[in-house]
Amino acid sequence: MTFFLEVLIGGLLSGVLYALVALGFVLIFKASGVFNFAQGAMVFFAALTFVGFTEVLPGWTGLAQGTAGNFWLAFILALSSMIVLGIATERVVLRPLVNQPPITLFMVTIGLTFFIEGVAQGIWGSHVRGLNLGIEDVPVMFLLDNFDMIISQFDLIAAGIALVLFVTLALLFQYTKVGRALRAVADDHQAALSVGIPLKHIWAIVWSVAGFVALIAGLIWGARNGVQFALTFTALKALPVLILGGFTSVPGAIIGGLIIGASEKLAEVYLGPFVGGGIEGWFPYILAMLFLLVRPEGLFGEKHIDRV
Repeated sequence: MTFFLEVLIGGLLSGVLYALVALGFVLIFKASGVFNFAQGAMVFFAALTFVGFTEVLPGWTGLAQGTAGNFWLAFILALSSMIVLGIATERVVLRPLVNQPPITLFMVTIGLTFFIEGVAQGIWGSHVRGLNLGIEDVPVMFLLDNFDMIISQFDLIAAGIALVLFVTLALLFQYTKVGRALRAVADDHQAALSVGIPLKHIWAIVWSVAGFVALIAGLIWGARNGVQFALTFTALKALPVLILGGFTSVPGAIIGGLIIGASEKLAEVYLGPFVGGGIEGWFPYILAMLFLLVRPEGLFGEKHIDRV
């Protein structure tokens, strides 16, 4: 039973990090109806930009050995870059394509993916970098000593940071003027415009917030796996999460992430030996495919009925 709980908790913590990547998709899709395939590239761009700034700041050797001031300076510079990238993407690339078919917008974001990847590596280089946030990837000693469970301290802290971000954004969207405007835009663009909500400003804000989310995800995943081109593939991990939770629901992204994270770890441990291992890489997509047959809109997605 202890081993089962250890695997389950490890999967849930990984699922929170999957949900963090999925959150960027949800924010943009909810506000503008665009499935931003470039979100993975934005995560890579954010992490690489942060590391690039740390390399040009004097005295930086990682948060554990360097100075917190340098960390926050690099963070602010990287965040500013992501905000500029988000606003520029909305204004230059997507705004001229308003009211175009969804497939057109989707194809544009695919092209945007390669552009962002090229710009990031053109500026900062393409070699793999390490990222030290001062969080050790060691077992939590309290759980190890008292319950004989090996739970990563890094995964626990990273999941806690992600949950704080989720709660902060939920409160922002629920109780602020900008949040109410965002919900109105998500419900009906034309109705929002008719009551004086500046649609273009809301989209710019959403893309900026998505850039901030990409930065947090990039720092966590970069510290975990290294800052490298493979970070772009984190977007693929978010797809099953979106299918399960729904493309328009922030709580759905969390629940979907928890389900995917827990199920893939349990499947790898308990089903992997019967199929030769490696099930963790493809099991979430099989689960998502089966889920599409039952509830295509996701657990928290909205049903759309087209009358003809």
